[in-house]
Amino acid sequence: MGSSDDDCAEQPLSPPGRLFLHPRWNLTIHCAIGFKNPIDIDAIKSRLKNSLLLSHPRFSSLVVRDSHGVEHWQKATHIDLDRHIIILPNPVSTASQPVDHDTAVNDYLADLSISSGLSTDKPLWELHLLMAHNCCVFRLHHALGDGVSLMSLFLADCRRADDQEKFPTLAYGKKRDKKRVNSSSGKGWWVLLIGFLSMVCSNLVFVVELVMRSLWVCDSKTEISGGDGVELWPRKLATARFRLQDMKLVKKAVPNATINDVLFGVLSSGLSRYLEQRTPNALPEGLQITGLAMVDLREQLGLQELSDMMKSNSPGLSWGNKFGMILLPIYYHKTNGPDDDPLVYLKRAKVMIDRRKQSLQAHFSYKTILSTMPYLGAKVTAWLNYKILCNTSFSISNIIGPEEEITAAGNTVTYLRVNSTTLPHALTMHMVSYAGRVDMQILVAKDIIPDPAFLAKCFEEALLDMKEAASCIATMSN
Repeated sequence: MGSSDDDCAEQPLSPPGRLFLHPRWNLTIHCAIGFKNPIDIDAIKSRLKNSLLLSHPRFSSLVVRDSHGVEHWQKATHIDLDRHIIILPNPVSTASQPVDHDTAVNDYLADLSISSGLSTDKPLWELHLLMAHNCCVFRLHHALGDGVSLMSLFLADCRRADDQEKFPTLAYGKKRDKKRVNSSSGKGWWVLLIGFLSMVCSNLVFVVELVMRSLWVCDSKTEISGGDGVELWPRKLATARFRLQDMKLVKKAVPNATINDVLFGVLSSGLSRYLEQRTPNALPEGLQITGLAMVDLREQLGLQELSDMMKSNSPGLSWGNKFGMILLPIYYHKTNGPDDDPLVYLKRAKVMIDRRKQSLQAHFSYKTILSTMPYLGAKVTAWLNYKILCNTSFSISNIIGPEEEITAAGNTVTYLRVNSTTLPHALTMHMVSYAGRVDMQILVAKDIIPDPAFLAKCFEEALLDMKEAASCIATMSN
């Protein structure tokens, strides 16, 4: 069985695909796409009929089970678009008058996150058209592919708003510097040996850490803790909004920092602020709160190369689910005083993430799914990965989107936002960058975290404080 979803019908699902279809997971991705102009239903249908989506085998196949209960892709004899497109002509929320479109769409997505799964008597995707809100919501089962695969498929049918002849540009950072990786080649053998042994020991620690999380080690309870069964609880959804330019300014304040370092520094600072407000003086300084992050294991590629994933089985350039999980600990700290440096959260985040980047934890988690599924079955594999979620406090993902505004079916896209169906976390965050902005969808179990809008504000203010500190450094250096 291959390491990624096979590209033709009548083939078994990959191990990650089977994991996501298991009832304990049954994970569906929701991508909300906002439009500048009213939605043209005929234009949407016409574009879909000629799109790469319908020609892709995953989106035109059913999931069937053989006599041994193993799931297979089976080519559908007919795709009825009317069964896949759900048209909602009226506002989807009457909670606020006049209608707040962002709130209405988020309320709709929060309800979808605990709704029944996609029907298996048709290919595992739907398109919900929220006509009153100029928004469409793609529902895509995670068995179809991961965020990188699905984003590449969507963008391959889009064009830049300023030039309809050009593909969008993905906002990747720099690739790994191979010269830097090999810079130790001139050092003595004993230095190389010490470095190698240090790397082995470090990776062993990270692997053992992941195994222990899947068995018994659990975070201390806080005001954001979830656990077994929380995935069934009602949800709320709020959006935190960031400017990519602000993040770039902040990352320049710390040598060799990345946008991901900034994001995690913001997350660490924002959660500390939130917890201090919810439970003042109740948590010990330095309490560890562990997150679970999804990491793409492919090389960083351009959109044209990503589109080739739909046609290629070559290693490192494959369609499907090819990502691993890494544990990202943050530590609770009381809100900084006026004389303290808000950039300390970024500095801590960078040290922690640099260590995790060098580890094989993500690859180990991915290979574990590949190896346990054939020998231990879907039930045990799903249970082990479910326990990792139960024993951590939150999950986070980050999808890189286009640098410039794009059009879809001839309509300019105003935002791209992603969330998923629920997990045994009370707090799940999904980030997508688009045209100079980064939107974080904050999905919470509302009986545990009743105020996700305040949590979003904590994150936004954390970045602004870091920006102010970074601006002071830039001014002094000039």
